[in-house]
Amino acid sequence: MPFKKLNERLLDKSAEIGLEEPTSLQKVLIPKIKSGANIFAVGPNGAGKTEALVISVLQKLQMKAKGDNPVALIYAKDRDAVMALTERFKKYTEFSDIRVSAVFEEQNINQQKDEVYRGADIVVSTPKRLSKLYFLNGINLMELQMIIVEDAEFLVGTSFHTHIDRISESIQKCQHIVFAQKYDSKLERLRDLFMKNAQVVQ
Repeated sequence: MPFKKLNERLLDKSAEIGLEEPTSLQKVLIPKIKSGANIFAVGPNGAGKTEALVISVLQKLQMKAKGDNPVALIYAKDRDAVMALTERFKKYTEFSDIRVSAVFEEQNINQQKDEVYRGADIVVSTPKRLSKLYFLNGINLMELQMIIVEDAEFLVGTSFHTHIDRISESIQKCQHIVFAQKYDSKLERLRDLFMKNAQVVQ
């Protein structure tokens, strides 16, 4: 999928940022995400995974706000990872009406509830804080279309995946995408939790 097939506003932003041609992983990955399939997206650092994530979410939104409730929920390891990904989105969404909210433990949860309540198209969060926000009725996921995990290695050997699994079970129909550097038996276990029938793209 050449970048020229993107939404026109997204294409303009990609060019402004300096992206002209997709990486080999992005050529395969972005169309598959666009199709709605559940996907394990696997590649080393530098393969273009993060950019594929951002572009795919913004393509789903067609570069405009959809309503008051999130369309995409993205899990990241910790505050630093959440903020880095949020800033990456904001490079594309500058001067648009798309709202990106960052949710993590080190911030006051009432402030986060207020921000999300005012309207958020994309929520980037740590698993534990999102789970707490959800069970406090601080976020409405009824319009959610995408659940994404960035750099999923952080789930291995922790209980974070249980927070994601609980949210996934409460959503009737949603696309799931897991990004990782390599696909192994540890990542395979996610299939039994929330990645049934997922394709592996690497």
